[in-house]
Amino acid sequence: MTETHDSSPKAEPFSADLAVAAGVDFAELKLGPHGLFWNEYRPQDAACRIWHWRDGQAHCLTPDGFSVRSRVYEYGGGSFCLSDDGIVFVNESDQQVYVQALEGTAPRALTQGTCRYGDVQFADGQVLAVEEDKDRHRLVSIDPASSARHVLVENADFYAAPTLSPDGRRLAWIEWSRPHQPWTSTRLMVAQRSPEHRWQTPRCVAGDAGEESLQQPRFDQHNRLYCLTDREGYWQPWIESAGGLNKLPGESADHAPAPWQLGGSTWLPLNDNAYVATWTQAGFGRLGIRTSDASLEEFTGPYSRFRSLALDEQAIYCIAASPVSPSAIIRIARNSRHVTVLAGGVAPLPADRVSRPQTLRYPSSGGDAHGFFYPAMHGEKQPPLVVFIHGGPTSACYPMLDPRIQYWTQRGFAVADLNYRGSTGYGREYRQTLHLKWGEVDVEDACAVVSYLADQGLIDRHNAFIRGGSAGGYTTLCALAFKNVFRAGASLYGVSDPVALARDTHKFEGDYMDWLIGDPDRDAERYAARTPLLHAANIRVPVIFFQGELDAVVVPQQTRDMLSALQKNGIPAKAYYYPDERHGFRKASNQAHALEQEWLFYQEVMQSTPD
Repeated sequence: MTETHDSSPKAEPFSADLAVAAGVDFAELKLGPHGLFWNEYRPQDAACRIWHWRDGQAHCLTPDGFSVRSRVYEYGGGSFCLSDDGIVFVNESDQQVYVQALEGTAPRALTQGTCRYGDVQFADGQVLAVEEDKDRHRLVSIDPASSARHVLVENADFYAAPTLSPDGRRLAWIEWSRPHQPWTSTRLMVAQRSPEHRWQTPRCVAGDAGEESLQQPRFDQHNRLYCLTDREGYWQPWIESAGGLNKLPGESADHAPAPWQLGGSTWLPLNDNAYVATWTQAGFGRLGIRTSDASLEEFTGPYSRFRSLALDEQAIYCIAASPVSPSAIIRIARNSRHVTVLAGGVAPLPADRVSRPQTLRYPSSGGDAHGFFYPAMHGEKQPPLVVFIHGGPTSACYPMLDPRIQYWTQRGFAVADLNYRGSTGYGREYRQTLHLKWGEVDVEDACAVVSYLADQGLIDRHNAFIRGGSAGGYTTLCALAFKNVFRAGASLYGVSDPVALARDTHKFEGDYMDWLIGDPDRDAERYAARTPLLHAANIRVPVIFFQGELDAVVVPQQTRDMLSALQKNGIPAKAYYYPDERHGFRKASNQAHALEQEWLFYQEVMQSTPD
């Protein structure tokens, strides 16, 4: 059946409403002479607002009617920066650039029209930004006083991370061309400014040979250029030299996630080849300063994920989370390691009631897969299992307190949160395993974890469920269509027809299907073999769907087609459509409704007689 969301949640010790309300998140921490700034998302009103912290006090700068969020490349990022006397931000509703002074004056529009903007930076008195004009992209500069706009560079398919050297003489950025993605092959580019203040012809510093992903270029105070590159297997810091790039000392580990969004900051160069960075080991994040003598000063403490780094002489600032606390803005004193929580970090449950992640590394079809296991907090000795499949699929899950996972463990479910082969955080080779194998290795990993956990007596293999959003929804539907492991599944704005996705999706992912599965025409047989919609008759278990009507990534028709095919086959299936949601739900009421309906659906399935 098809329904709209009109039911109210039942009262529970840890309700869907509480789980969603705890989903406050932060992004894009910035530090400047006027203090610390961050972008804060609150699900209660689905808005993103800039907060300003100084002298121990924080207050909101974003007035009613504004929400700070970019939608460049659909996933956005880099939605605000600091100017000399205020902030520059992208307004969510019109995607235009605004300036706002700190004393509380109303924001003033710098741009007008239909273009979208992201990855905004402020340098040399100008706003630098990625500009998206339908399917064309370029780097532009915008004068805050006159609103005059100038094109800096164009003709590549995609741009990211414009950054200007402190002396104003060199502009660096990342660009890439179709059919590549930013985590497969990019180029580090540099343009020199002439004495007449004109930008000369850009040159490629790294990445011209392909098979190398570069991200987050940085200049230090001596105008030396650095960048992260995975040319030796992991995203690690390298420095420009006369002969190209030289690797800095450090851990053989990824120092950044896949750049789905613009504006990432997971490392910063200091003086004399020193740098502060976060990196991933066994799925857990670590934080430290690599000094000029290559020694390591560790600042990880109790946290397991770090984002959006900033620092001054006294402290490191970042967005951090731990297995028992959600995302928070924290300050770590560099001399004492003392941590001060400036915002967020309030756990919705006492620490002794939180199910904590246990590292998973398990065999799957000749290789190893990774993830995290969360034991059920009560109930059966061998509880039912929910397998979480993250989106992307070139993305990752993290061992931090996720109220959605705790919602399940509080109800007697164990959870396996998977970083199946193809996920980030385990190096380029692991990430590349998904090449032409989407719908195969991810499905094998999702099924193998059930056997692995059941063989250890940790879960009931006959009550295993699978759920995922976006690309995770595709893995979910493939597992239900091609394997006989799960008792039911949930697809949240999931892909049911990859050919239709390749035809209808946006430019950023326009060639992604070719990398994941192959050419839709040349490899039509492979697509047919991995299209859940064409194999709906193989699905013999109940499925529930959740879909935003404004989704431009996975269009709603995909869900409607899959639902119709299942219902025609007599399979218990239902769907909920949300008229005001895009790709990924943002409104608290919708998130809570979907979470509770999924739980009720599984309860109903477990009370029925299995085939």
